[in-house]
Amino acid sequence: MRRMWDISQTLRPGLPVWPGDTAFACEAVWSIGPECPVKVSRLTLSTHSGAHADAPGHYDPDGLDIAGTDLAPYLGRCVVVTARGDGPHVCPEDLDWAAIGSAERVLIRTYSDFPHDRWDSGFRAIQAETIERLAACGCRLIGVDAASLDPETSKTLDAHHTVRRHDMRILEGLVLDDVPDGAYELIALPLKIAGADAAPVRAILRELP
Repeated sequence: MRRMWDISQTLRPGLPVWPGDTAFACEAVWSIGPECPVKVSRLTLSTHSGAHADAPGHYDPDGLDIAGTDLAPYLGRCVVVTARGDGPHVCPEDLDWAAIGSAERVLIRTYSDFPHDRWDSGFRAIQAETIERLAACGCRLIGVDAASLDPETSKTLDAHHTVRRHDMRILEGLVLDDVPDGAYELIALPLKIAGADAAPVRAILRELP
């Protein structure tokens, strides 16, 4: 059996979320007892909770919602690569382009220790020039362990709009701590939510055959 790595965050009370966004909650609506044979819960969460896929409609007023987004980019061979340096942005010179090659899916590790229990306002964003070079290599999906491709305070969203111009797809909030750099099969299908600007994913990496 091929080895698998779960690169998702656990959705739970106390999950760090973007400042001002909806906190995660799971509330029991029905409980098992003499009059009820099942437990049923109600979820409250942001579409950007934990590991998630941004829909084009998140940053483009004319973009698709997550339910209408093609699933193909979220499934297939990918490359995990660690960004060198510690600057505020991942620049082209911070990546191993020989390892990336012509990969259609590239997951970039910026943390050596993912901040599971705290919000990190200083996460490393991705420079627009880096995304331009990824697109030129044939990349269709970029994934990051950071909360966003752009800095928390950005109003221009340069990285997101570079993705839009190249019709790429985005995964954010991945946990790559225990995954060695290299090639894998990515399985990270977003929930099919009509009208949603994003959706959580159960993101998995699987050893290639």
